[in-house]
Amino acid sequence: MAERGTDTTTTPARDGQQAPGVLQTVDRALLVLLTFTEQRPEWGVSELARHHGWDKAVVQRLLTTLSARGFLLCDDNSRRYRPGPALSRLARVSEHSGVLSSISRPILARLLRETGESIVLNVPHGGSYRCEAAVDGTGPVRYTAIIGAVMPGHAGASGHTIFAYHPEREIRQMFGATGLTRFNDRTITELDALLTCYAQVRADGYCISHGEYDEAVTAVSAPVFQGDGVPASLTVIGPSHRVDRAADILVTLVRAGAAEITAALGG
Repeated sequence: MAERGTDTTTTPARDGQQAPGVLQTVDRALLVLLTFTEQRPEWGVSELARHHGWDKAVVQRLLTTLSARGFLLCDDNSRRYRPGPALSRLARVSEHSGVLSSISRPILARLLRETGESIVLNVPHGGSYRCEAAVDGTGPVRYTAIIGAVMPGHAGASGHTIFAYHPEREIRQMFGATGLTRFNDRTITELDALLTCYAQVRADGYCISHGEYDEAVTAVSAPVFQGDGVPASLTVIGPSHRVDRAADILVTLVRAGAAEITAALGG
């Protein structure tokens, strides 16, 4: 018989192992919140109960409690729940606290030592992407990234590895309403070609771009995952004559680095 929401000091972790010292009710509430994703932003009580294998009454109480604190909102007509304003406030706090940069900094530094090229961590910024953290390469000719700089989302591997995992309807809203700016002959300017590129990124798990924004630059990028979303991309970027020659090893290194950041974020 399922327990009726009583706190215990031990509960099975997500992998089925016992996690000592964890309050079960709190853990379940957090698991409920983590069930809401970009792909599945709304849930009903029965759906959540089936998804987690919990008693329906327990799920209802969890949802009611989370709604009372503003973490969820309930539609009065459909009785379905979606993320609330308290989650948005925490997301803003997290973004401004520099957690992602702090987690990533040692990985960027190690990749710089291993490759000698500039390493950049980018995050989505509307239909663009923004440089969240970076270290410059060591060579006399190198790519220099500016923290806070915003780049066009459709041009280059960093943007491709972020937006490849967005729902297609969002991609069409972001990039389909107006024409895609051409920076040179290598820039992707057709929406269908961009969607094809994204499909290839998802199949490969990385992206290499050759001068789509700056003709002299090649970038190798991999997505950082958190849940079902991609909060960042990790990119090795530098002069084409060097990066092209080392592309195979750079793919391996950048994917490993992105996987480390993903693990640190609990992805």
